[in-house]
Amino acid sequence: MATLREVPSPAGGWRLFLLPGDCLLILLGLVLTLVSFPLFWQGGKGTRAVIRLDGKVFREARLDVAQEIRVPGALGETVIHVEKGRARVRSDPGPRQYCVRQGWLSAAGDMALCAPSRVSLSIEGDKAPYDALNY
Repeated sequence: MATLREVPSPAGGWRLFLLPGDCLLILLGLVLTLVSFPLFWQGGKGTRAVIRLDGKVFREARLDVAQEIRVPGALGETVIHVEKGRARVRSDPGPRQYCVRQGWLSAAGDMALCAPSRVSLSIEGDKAPYDALNY
């Protein structure tokens, strides 16, 4: 009578087929992927704040000069505060305050949109951020 060989269970059986070189290759791939995120998908430091009203540039402000900019939006006045290296929407007459809750913006590509007031604040820099449009 023939005896049956024991077959490894499906739950952990695939690990039997990995060799030390396979594990090293998987580890190297994970390390390269993690290192590529901060290197390739960052917009860099912002140098200027661009304020748009109704889609047109209302004003550009350097981020190295502290200032407060008042924008006459569709619902009323939107106040934008600029400090050294960052900017934010301080107040907006919009009902939900999404652009105010955005907080401080400092990296190139950051944006706050006050839709009801038709005012937007975006940070631009020397290096464009990675996205599908500039790929």
